[in-house]
Amino acid sequence: MDKDLGKITGAILSSYESCGGINHVDGANLPSKRALASICEDLLQLVFPGFHDQEPIRSVHLPRVTSYRVTTIADKLREEICKSLRLREPGCPVATAEKLVFEFLERLPAVRCLLTTDVQAAFQGDPAATTTDEIILAYPYLEAVAIQRSANVLYQLCVPLVPRIMTEWAHSRTGIDIHPGAKIGAHFFIDHGTGVVVGETAEIGEHVKLYQGVALIARSLAGGQALRGVKRHPTLEERVTVYAGTTIMGGDTTIGAGSTIGANVFLTHSIPPRSLVFYEEKQLKILDKDKRGNALEDDWMI
Repeated sequence: MDKDLGKITGAILSSYESCGGINHVDGANLPSKRALASICEDLLQLVFPGFHDQEPIRSVHLPRVTSYRVTTIADKLREEICKSLRLREPGCPVATAEKLVFEFLERLPAVRCLLTTDVQAAFQGDPAATTTDEIILAYPYLEAVAIQRSANVLYQLCVPLVPRIMTEWAHSRTGIDIHPGAKIGAHFFIDHGTGVVVGETAEIGEHVKLYQGVALIARSLAGGQALRGVKRHPTLEERVTVYAGTTIMGGDTTIGAGSTIGANVFLTHSIPPRSLVFYEEKQLKILDKDKRGNALEDDWMI
């Protein structure tokens, strides 16, 4: 048995030499997925105090608890950012990581203000929600958006790798895949959420509502790395609703303000404001919502 295992070990070691590119040996220490998962949990406790805790928090203790959480996140995140920066510039000074951590934490109050609007949008848009507490405790989309909005701050600060690991942690927990680079306005709501994909260069205006299985994706990735930094994903202007299973493609595709896109629609071109888009007898229909009469977002369903 030991002899056979020795042969297997030797074969695996040989594969390390012959199949390079998936080894990370003798290199810089990589950011820890486990540590960043812990940081994400800490962030959820910080932005939603009392909702992700086993014990209740009294207001008299809130300053002490918050100070401890901020310090804990700062210490953990500084180490992971240091690791990520060393991949780009060996010997990264701790002072650089500390500056980035401070700028990140400084923006968290603004992130919380955006999340407040997201909770309001979910409560106003979902008659199944009994309270806003239920949304914060039970709706996976809010967890995914909370982590994305936090990771987006690090993305804007040009921190490598860490923001993507954070959003993929949320993706693995919720089934909602939102790239940290996506720009998302206030009052954002994803109903049900499973299978939603929002690409890196997507732009989403205020008061936008998506349903499960919606994908905001690139038209083609055949260009590979030459497309880095190019706008590849669509723009949704304010007060757009996109129903389940719809795919919208392309960086030059804009869905005009106030539009409603029906279920299972495949779009690769822009739509004027206040349009109603749906399939009827296998034909794509694009109507002016004002001329449609009662076909408005609140009372029209696919």
